[in-house]
Amino acid sequence: MVTGARMGQKRTESPVVVGLIDKKTLDNTQANTLADGLNFQSGLRMETDCQTCGYSQLRMNGLGGAYSLILIDSRPIFSSMMGLYGLEQIPASTIERIEVIRGGSSAVYGSNAIAGTVNVITREPESDLIDIGVSTHFIGAQSWESKVDAVASKVFARSGITLNISQNNREAYDANKDGFSELPKLEGTNFGLNSYYKIGKYTKLGFNLNGINEYRRGGNSIEAAPHKADQAEERAANIIMGGLTLNTSLPALNSSASFYFAGQYLKRKHYTGIDHADAYGNTFGQTAMSGVQYHYFAYKHTFTVGAEYIADGIQDYIPLYTYEVDQQTSQFGAFAQDEWKISDKFTLLAGLRMDSHNMIDKLVFNPRANLLYKPLDFAQVRLSYASGFRAPQAFDTDLHIAFAGGGVSRVQLDPDLNKETSESYSFSINYDRPGERAIYGFTIETFHTRLFDAFVLEDRGDDGLGNMILLKKNGGGSTVQGLSMEGRINYNDVVEWSMGMTLQTSLYDDPVQWSSDIEAKSQYLRTPNDYGFYMLDIQPLKGLAISLAGVYSGAMLVPHYGGAPGVPADELITSKRFFDQQIKVSYTLQLKSIGQGLQFFGGIKNISDAYQNDFDTGPYRDSNFVYGPARPRTFFFGVRLATSGE
Repeated sequence: MVTGARMGQKRTESPVVVGLIDKKTLDNTQANTLADGLNFQSGLRMETDCQTCGYSQLRMNGLGGAYSLILIDSRPIFSSMMGLYGLEQIPASTIERIEVIRGGSSAVYGSNAIAGTVNVITREPESDLIDIGVSTHFIGAQSWESKVDAVASKVFARSGITLNISQNNREAYDANKDGFSELPKLEGTNFGLNSYYKIGKYTKLGFNLNGINEYRRGGNSIEAAPHKADQAEERAANIIMGGLTLNTSLPALNSSASFYFAGQYLKRKHYTGIDHADAYGNTFGQTAMSGVQYHYFAYKHTFTVGAEYIADGIQDYIPLYTYEVDQQTSQFGAFAQDEWKISDKFTLLAGLRMDSHNMIDKLVFNPRANLLYKPLDFAQVRLSYASGFRAPQAFDTDLHIAFAGGGVSRVQLDPDLNKETSESYSFSINYDRPGERAIYGFTIETFHTRLFDAFVLEDRGDDGLGNMILLKKNGGGSTVQGLSMEGRINYNDVVEWSMGMTLQTSLYDDPVQWSSDIEAKSQYLRTPNDYGFYMLDIQPLKGLAISLAGVYSGAMLVPHYGGAPGVPADELITSKRFFDQQIKVSYTLQLKSIGQGLQFFGGIKNISDAYQNDFDTGPYRDSNFVYGPARPRTFFFGVRLATSGE
């Protein structure tokens, strides 16, 4: 893995706990996008937050999406606006693996990695290959979804290139037959390349580029112009992102260095309106970052120093609502850390990060430390501490506009908003015992995160036009703590099983008044106290594979704004528990003439149709009143052709 300290090392040797979602997991769970695969790691939970536009977010250790740092090939170019839909815009076919760090841990990562870091490692050109897949999904016995993807790699003497393209088309899905969608219509195309050139024996230049074109439309009268609908959201986005990296080893100096630049440009036309309103708007976003990192290897020490600069700009406006976001942020971070291998049993990783942010008057210093103890060859004990902060700026969840009570609801920032700071601790035990035919193991991790001046949303009435205003302000303190447990076994590569369960509490010190009609609550909303997953893969015969998987989500408090038929006032409901299970059966014909094989597959997602059954109806529905699994029972089938020059 590479995520622990931004340098390759074995996971068992890393002082930082790094979870892994590999390509096999993505394939076995029939993940179409990055979002589909993120449930299968302890402490992670994907949720859908809008039934009209399909906006979703990742929650790590009970904290919202803005507390997690999403990296693409170790680069933080996942902008605040892309965070709204970006997890669904990265095709799984382009991903080699996903490395997950729960908590702040390493000093080389940004200050807002309070809940954790998700590093999406894309497929690199390691050998000649062609990988083409076609699949079809039938959603809720009503709507069709089709996906085509292709990946091709070519390796030369000193260079290599991987090209990928995918296209996804989905019809809108209406769960309660009221004419308004619960899953929006979706049309998306993604293309990209990942390449390298070896300048010399010790120097490698890498370049990657990705383009995303996506259209999504929710509400009613899906095929009509959105202003002719009773309620509609339309998004037409074009995104370009890429980066350039120079890695060099300096053997004579016992060191290595990296220089990198990455950027993203987003252009979006959108509509968010009700009752045929002229609610069109435009969005422009630009993100650019550059950095340098230097490693020096001395006796039992690896010293790392580096610096990064990130500039992010977002302009988003809808004239009808006098809504405008014009936010320019810049942040410079410098860090230093030492990985000290004290002995064969002990390793200490300690570092300090300094950040300067244009919305904060003073420099912010964040120390971080991790201790690894190996009592046995197959066991590791880790202890970590990390501090962090979030600047008083608008993050992805603040940029989402929802429908409620016959108007829209949106977030405004308190003019006196100050930074939010954090301290987190974790303790974990990891055990993996290999045998002649099997390897089995478990991981137990406790976590405790304390937020100071925590960001909260409070109801501030309407804006005089019938639209709801939620004010983002500093509250008091907040504590999120809990326990994650994982178990796993692999028997002879015939049966492989893994499971994870998280138990936690998430509480504010001072109750938050999320609605003026409802008593203030200390509990986090939309945050269950228990959630988990399991995966079971069986290969009973050569070429035949059966994969079972499930995601469990416990009960949680869900806000429900009034205005829809039968909902005269705001209310707070306790959702039921959900257990979303799926099965995939595949058979691969080994064709020696093309190197690998031809795979046929099919299966069912959400087998028991564990899906929300109390959606609002009509144009005055609360579009954020959505919870539970992302889709109803869905049948899928497809074929994949993979060839290799190996």
